[in-house]
Amino acid sequence: MRHLNKTVKLNRTSSHRRCLFANMLKALIEHERITTTLPKAKALRGYAERMITLAKKNTLAARRQAIASLMIQFNALTDKEKRAVKAGDTSAYNTDRQVVDKLFETLGKRFGTRNGGYTRIIRSKKRQGDNAQTCVIEYLSA
Repeated sequence: MRHLNKTVKLNRTSSHRRCLFANMLKALIEHERITTTLPKAKALRGYAERMITLAKKNTLAARRQAIASLMIQFNALTDKEKRAVKAGDTSAYNTDRQVVDKLFETLGKRFGTRNGGYTRIIRSKKRQGDNAQTCVIEYLSA
């Protein structure tokens, strides 16, 4: 019996699981839709909804919590990249910085009036090879 055991382990160590969910969350925020297996999507749903809740708060503390759970490393920009950013060109940023901006600017505002239920899981075909049930997890449009 699994009383009081809420963590879905997915046959991974805790550090591997944490990195897996951080990478899947980054991809989900960036593309707003990813294809994965059903157990991973069900485990990811809670993290994805928590990110939207943080984005709706839109405080510095919430932004720092999101950065920590997405495991984002801010690399220092070179002088040339700093000048480009000041001029308005954000392509010098790695995609991690853009993911945080998209989370707080786009998704946080989109779900501002909604109370939960920000994601949808749609089952799709079984994967050839291991017959695993695949699905699409996505953020709702509004």
